[in-house]
Amino acid sequence: MTSTLRVLLTALTLIAFTLHPSTARAQTAVPGECTPGQLPGGALSLICVPAGWNGDLVVFAHGYVPSAAPLGFYHLTVGGVSLPDLVQSFGFAFATTSYRQNGLAILEGVEDIQELIAAFKTSRTPRRTFITGASEGGLIATLLAERVPQLFTRGLAACGPIGSFRGQINYVGDFRVLFDYFFPDVLPGSAIEIPPVLLANWFTVYLPAVQRALLDNPGRAIELMRTANAAYNPSDLSTVVQTASNVLWYSVFGGVDAIAKLHGNPYGNRARIYLGSRNDLRLNLQVQRFSASPAALAAMTQYETAGSPGIPLITLHTTADEVVPFWHEPLYLGKVVFTGHSGLLPLPIARYGHCNFTTQELVGAFALTVQ
Repeated sequence: MTSTLRVLLTALTLIAFTLHPSTARAQTAVPGECTPGQLPGGALSLICVPAGWNGDLVVFAHGYVPSAAPLGFYHLTVGGVSLPDLVQSFGFAFATTSYRQNGLAILEGVEDIQELIAAFKTSRTPRRTFITGASEGGLIATLLAERVPQLFTRGLAACGPIGSFRGQINYVGDFRVLFDYFFPDVLPGSAIEIPPVLLANWFTVYLPAVQRALLDNPGRAIELMRTANAAYNPSDLSTVVQTASNVLWYSVFGGVDAIAKLHGNPYGNRARIYLGSRNDLRLNLQVQRFSASPAALAAMTQYETAGSPGIPLITLHTTADEVVPFWHEPLYLGKVVFTGHSGLLPLPIARYGHCNFTTQELVGAFALTVQ
């Protein structure tokens, strides 16, 4: 992050929590006990109200969780600090949900957040409601800001695939086919055929094999990064391994789930031209090619943003995000400009890593949101 932006965020943090009308209550707020529950759609809920509540509610949409994991409350720590406690310490109530399912749960998350707000309002009425979310939750927060803005005052969407859901699917799929081209026979199956043996032995057999292959041939590893347009830190080549490990994980575990929930293969690269290798002609002739199914293409339209947030929306994204690329930010900004909407404030953070923010940066962005 530039020094200018760091100073801006720090200053706005101080301004927000010293000049906010609820200052007196926020200074004496004590985090309360969080109450678990279950929403009508089957999702779990968690609602926390501090002593000294300032009357405002912060709703949090969590990120992607493997489909086989149990329902629960995920991604609730920031730099080792409890997110519910941090939010409550400023005087805000906090609410989150597990969603009714894991894996690809964006549409379900949009519904579950609305049920969560309704559940909160059964016993108290918030003065203002802020929607926040990270990664998959960042897209959920953005879709809520577009589709039911009447429920919220402002929003904060961090590191989410808000520019193009289909583009995100293709980014992950492209990385897999390019990895298979540069490092053949390391992984079984393909970008659209994920065999059970790959899922079952990912961490014990195949992830170590991926990492060895990259380390044994760093030249090809860099070609992979360039042709896939994947982020890494040139001054730290271990980030090449980290990028490949993270994106291929999503290709394997997210791929199976996405194919099932989108009713077919969503990935296609028939007309894609790849550039950046030592022999682009050979690459484009030999790389595996696939076509997305019509059913999946139709299903994915429900996941796309329109560029029409009905509330002021702040977006936070690292410029070298290896999992959800930064190009989502200019794409979404272009949508917003095209639709004639206003109130979007993108905050780029110059750093490598998915959702790799400091606590100071997150609190600063939150300060901008509530102000």
